[in-house]
Amino acid sequence: MPSQRLSVAVTRRLPEPVEARLCELFDTTLREDDTPMTREELSAAARSCDVLIPTLSDRIDAGLIGQAGPRLKLIANYGAGVDHIDVATARQRGILVSNTPGVSADDTADMTMALILAVTRRIPEGLAVMQSGEWPGWSPTALMGGRISGRRLGILGLGRIGQAVARRAAAFGMEVHYHNRKRLRPETEEALAARYWESLDQMVARMDVISVNCPHTPSTFHLMNARRLALMKEGAVIVNTSRGEVIDQNALTRVLRAGEIAGAGLDVYEDAANPRLRAMKNVVLLPHMGSATVEGRIEMGEKVLVNIKTFQDGHRPPDQVVPAML
Repeated sequence: MPSQRLSVAVTRRLPEPVEARLCELFDTTLREDDTPMTREELSAAARSCDVLIPTLSDRIDAGLIGQAGPRLKLIANYGAGVDHIDVATARQRGILVSNTPGVSADDTADMTMALILAVTRRIPEGLAVMQSGEWPGWSPTALMGGRISGRRLGILGLGRIGQAVARRAAAFGMEVHYHNRKRLRPETEEALAARYWESLDQMVARMDVISVNCPHTPSTFHLMNARRLALMKEGAVIVNTSRGEVIDQNALTRVLRAGEIAGAGLDVYEDAANPRLRAMKNVVLLPHMGSATVEGRIEMGEKVLVNIKTFQDGHRPPDQVVPAML
């Protein structure tokens, strides 16, 4: 690419330091309000810039990429997940795609542990009692939960986030187990004290807690389907801080309502508006807060900046995504 300032379009409001730096380095068009762009606005932005900075709320599918025109050369995603971007179509049209991997691993792992504790120790129920002003006082049998020390944790996807969850869980005294597309090296398993299960079915049936930490891809869609959810122990809980599509949400709702598992903690959804989930006391729901730290969101922006600047200098972005990675 020539050394002139690139035209950059941002689809959502980003942290102020990130926006300021984008404007310093590039000819940047910022989003005036923090609402998702309409399909028409997103298409217009893609036609008018060299670099598009979308977020997970923007669907960059083949149709939209086809309308982008010749200017667009880089989609610098603000976030690690790229299941909302048709990477293969972008590649066919000569458009590079980059993301921001690794930044939110610790933040998301913290939230995973928070959800495990919230569900097993019934924290939202206790909070609701106190906020109602109707707490009758301490009782030996009130709001009893369960300790997590000694429980078996099955991690579905032991990548950066999954490994960060494993380290935290071990500090809480949990037994760490995992299922992965590929088994990790022996020294990594030893460092994490993690046991590998080749069979996801066998792991799911034996765990006290399941943590979903794998990305959403065609092969992981509804990986936790009705059949696998039915394998879980009656006292088990499931936590998801990855992508909602990995769990069949309707099937999850059914097993929770039937009392076939003990509870769930969700930060991501297929359908966040599901009223049946919101009505259950043994379900903790959060509004996709896993990576929502000031430090993490600024670091994500810094990775976006590095990807764009490297591309402008004529080099491959360090976090380029190719279809084979998905």
